Amino acid sequence: MHTMRRAGWMVLITLTFVAWGVWTAVLQQFPDEVLKVSFLDVGQGDAVFIQSPAGNQMLIDGGADRTVLRRLADEMPWYDRTIDVILATHPDTDHVGGLFDVLGRYEVSYIFRPGIQHDAPAAQSLLLQIAKEKKGGAQEVLARRGQVIDLGGGVYVEILFPDRNVSGIETNTGSIVLRVVYGDTAFMLTGDSPQSIEEYLVGIDSTHLESTVLKIGHHGSRTSSSVAFVGYVSPQYGVLSRGCDNSYGHPHKEVVDLLGRLEIRVVDTCEEGTITFISDGEIVSKI
Repeated sequence: MHTMRRAGWMVLITLTFVAWGVWTAVLQQFPDEVLKVSFLDVGQGDAVFIQSPAGNQMLIDGGADRTVLRRLADEMPWYDRTIDVILATHPDTDHVGGLFDVLGRYEVSYIFRPGIQHDAPAAQSLLLQIAKEKKGGAQEVLARRGQVIDLGGGVYVEILFPDRNVSGIETNTGSIVLRVVYGDTAFMLTGDSPQSIEEYLVGIDSTHLESTVLKIGHHGSRTSSSVAFVGYVSPQYGVLSRGCDNSYGHPHKEVVDLLGRLEIRVVDTCEEGTITFISDGEIVSKI
């Protein structure tokens, strides 16, 4: 009899913990009224996960390999197998290598890319996977200046570049440049765009670049982060997405010195791992 009681209590305790786990997961799907932007630690590469106050999600780039799946598992509830929008800034492996696996794991509604032709294996694999996703109902979109992606809850993404056909352009030069906007706050993401494109954007509309957070171009390479562009963006934070002891020497001293002169607070995925910001539309906070 006592054994049966003990067994009954064990079942009740087990069910209680199961119920607690389920309700905890369910409650996670109702986000606070904040925009969440996480610069994922994927080593030498880029991957940025965005969740709007409405709960809609966007992944920009996917790093070089399957590491991005582990990082997404840290950001999303275990039962969530959908990502509303995936955007590949350009087809270099350190930006798209992990997107093949992401598309295989998650159901995606929209896939944005610049339309650059590239014969690297990772880029070709991604194109094949995109073709499969399109058969399943996903929509492929070539990103062009003027497009706006509505993530709900007042959050939207502005495409600033490319503004032309970039099929034959060098991969970094054709990178998608975009700005994630929520209220009075914004995040500027430039892929690996070189200084020539940064200065082009300054020339066509310098008044529309100011952002609270700047993902420092090309992992801190001297080929990006022109004085004019960084000055007009005028960020509070600069984010370095890079691997420790990378073979490229990122970040380069010229970029570090510039950020220091402009008194921009630099945070680094090499030193801190995944870096997450939240915005209530007025203030951006690093958490």
